[in-house]
Amino acid sequence: MAHTQPSVTAVDPVWDRMTQEAEDAISEEPLLGGQIHSALLHHPSIENALAYRIAMKLTNSEMSEQLLREICDEAYRADPDLAASARADIVATYDRDPACHRFIQPLLYFKGFQAVQAYRVAHWLWREGRQDLAYFFQMRCSEVYGIDIHPAARIGQGIMIDHAHSIVIGETAVVGNNVSMLHSVTLGGTGKEEEDRHPKIGDGVLIGAGAKVLGNIRIGHCSRIAAGSVVLHDVDSCKTVAGVPAKVVGEAGCDQPSLTMDHLFGG
Repeated sequence: MAHTQPSVTAVDPVWDRMTQEAEDAISEEPLLGGQIHSALLHHPSIENALAYRIAMKLTNSEMSEQLLREICDEAYRADPDLAASARADIVATYDRDPACHRFIQPLLYFKGFQAVQAYRVAHWLWREGRQDLAYFFQMRCSEVYGIDIHPAARIGQGIMIDHAHSIVIGETAVVGNNVSMLHSVTLGGTGKEEEDRHPKIGDGVLIGAGAKVLGNIRIGHCSRIAAGSVVLHDVDSCKTVAGVPAKVVGEAGCDQPSLTMDHLFGG
C-alpha cells in the first residue's frame, strides 16, 4: 500500500511548538488568554497567525484590519517563502536574543520581528507591481514600529533585529541570510543618485547598535561592525571594523559573529 507524503503544513515543528507554548502561557497567566487565543490559537497555521498579527498592528482609519488581512493572506498563499522566512526569523531570535525564552515572544511582542514580517509582505507586493500598496505598508511600519524598510530592499532569512528602534534600510540595500543587527542601524545611501546606492550586507554579519553603513558598498560575509561606527568603504569577509570612519581593527573573532552576538574586540 502506497504511503502519501505529509504536507508541509502537517509537519511544522515551529508552529507546533508555538501552539504548545501558547497553551502553557495561558495556564501561567490566564489574563492573557484573550490575546493569545486571538493571536495564535484561533489560527490553523503560522501563515494565518502572521497575517492576523500584521493586520492588527498596521490597521488605521484609512485601511481596515479585514482588508489588510486579506492582502497578507493572499501574499502567504502566493509565496510560501514568506512563512519559511518567518520561521527562520523566529528561530534566529530565540537562538540569539537572551531576552527571548519562547518561540511565541517574537510574534506577540517583538517589534523587530513583526516589522520584518510586514516588510516581507510589502516586498511581495512590490514584486507584484503593487508599489502604492507596498508604500502604505512601509509608511505604517514606520509609524507603528519606528522602523523604516523600503519595500524594494532585499532581505534574507534568519534575520534578528534586537530592540529594533530607528532601523532604516534603503531601497537598493541587500541583506544576506543570518544577519543580526541592533537598534538605530542605518543602511543608507549617499548623495542623491537614483541608481544602486545602498549597502550589500553579506551572510552572517553582525551590525552593532547605532552603526551607519552608507553607500553602494559591500560588507563581506561573517564580518562584524562595532557599535556607533560609520562605514563608508567595502569590508572584507571575516573582519571587524570600528570607528568614524570605520577601519579594520582585527579579525571577526569567530566563524559566525551574527550567531554568537559577541560585540567585544581586542585592541
